[in-house]
Amino acid sequence: MSVKREDVLEIIEAIGGKDNIRTATHCVTRLRLVLNDEKKVDKERLEAIDLVKGSFSSNGQFQVVIGQGLVNKAYQILAEETGIEHASKQDVKDAATQNLNPLQRAIKVLADIFIPILPAIVTAGLLMGLNNILTGPGIFYDEKSVIDVHKQWADFASIINLIANTAFVFLPGLIGWSAVKRFGGSPLLGIVLGLMLVHPDLLNAWSYASAEKIPTWNLFGFEVDKIGYQGQVLPILFASYLLAKIEMFLDKRVHDSIKLLVVAPVALLITGFAAFVLIGPVTFFIGNMLTDSVVWVFDHVSWLGGLLYGGLYAVMVITGMHHTFLAVDLQLVGSEGGTFLWPILALSNIAQGSAALAMMVVAKKENEKLRGLAGTSAISAYLGITEPAMFGVNLRYRYPFISALIGSAIGGVLLAMTGTKAFSIGVGGLPGFLSIIPEYWLPFFIGMGICIVVPFVLTIVWSKFSKNEVV
Repeated sequence: MSVKREDVLEIIEAIGGKDNIRTATHCVTRLRLVLNDEKKVDKERLEAIDLVKGSFSSNGQFQVVIGQGLVNKAYQILAEETGIEHASKQDVKDAATQNLNPLQRAIKVLADIFIPILPAIVTAGLLMGLNNILTGPGIFYDEKSVIDVHKQWADFASIINLIANTAFVFLPGLIGWSAVKRFGGSPLLGIVLGLMLVHPDLLNAWSYASAEKIPTWNLFGFEVDKIGYQGQVLPILFASYLLAKIEMFLDKRVHDSIKLLVVAPVALLITGFAAFVLIGPVTFFIGNMLTDSVVWVFDHVSWLGGLLYGGLYAVMVITGMHHTFLAVDLQLVGSEGGTFLWPILALSNIAQGSAALAMMVVAKKENEKLRGLAGTSAISAYLGITEPAMFGVNLRYRYPFISALIGSAIGGVLLAMTGTKAFSIGVGGLPGFLSIIPEYWLPFFIGMGICIVVPFVLTIVWSKFSKNEVV
């Protein structure tokens, strides 16, 4: 398929004309636009254009799904026709931030911090899944693991485990790099700060509860616990913010000739003391309280936790609020040894894919565009990427989206009541079982079945009675 100039011109008209475009860029598949007034967008006209695969608004940006290999050509024509200057992705993000309220800005900050480190976390999760298959008893042999039966694989599994665990052992280093960069400081100092919080001289945070005696520093009569913050998220987030602000403050005021001797050492020294004396203990307590609260809900009213998280996760994706739960997942992995939220997320992906697949079935043969989009987006959702299915198909017709919410809510109740856990964040959708602790595979696979069948059947039945006819 080629990009026709008339199609791009129609896109411009459908989004309110060139005067409604403040700035624009593109990613691999989408035009990312910051508009002066999103109410001027004619979505029905926009999505009727052959070139457009779907559209949605997120984090202050209006995004038009074009497709890989075509979007760059469409953007080039759009830039020529509107006269806008080529903007970087950061320029567009900065402009989009102006459209957000304080809560949305806070959520966006978390997203900006955690999304860059996701590849490392997901990779670690997949490798831990491979290690789990090799070391988990009862998967292939009765009460024995692969390495129990085939001992020559033991060291191979041990190396895989070391590679997989590295991202979680040094998680504060990853977060420090991303957070300090986001807050305007030097990413290198962020890495040093994160690694400082898990230094081997400190009592490992995972040994804190069982330690007979907590080592301390004596600072002129004031005792400070000498503990690390492995698996903790809040301490490094707040410490990174302080480090970045101190560095920026000093960088503006210290003469260039002595910056190397003053800025980084002073910033790290002040932040280091603050982290161990105040930030660490306070945020460690807050983080554990938040974790304990979530755990309490899933322990005492598990069905309600599963119902709400399973039923509302896709809704949170629309608002961007799902990014806040990345921190909760990582905190649960660090303090509880596994997360019961991530398995429900994987089922939500599957449910959206099944609803989109049903739309491919019920769409009339004449509507090749919807059938093609629904089919490809369903596959994408089954592999953990739900945005094409949600924004391109399910939300457009509403009842597929609601059907998917119902399916994932039922699956969420099952997983919550059986205590299903993932040992890490991993890949969503159908491959999500690789992140699940093997003893919970059975309820997870049953949940998978629910989220494949229920949204599919509900969508097909609902389509027979819906006034929002699929044409």
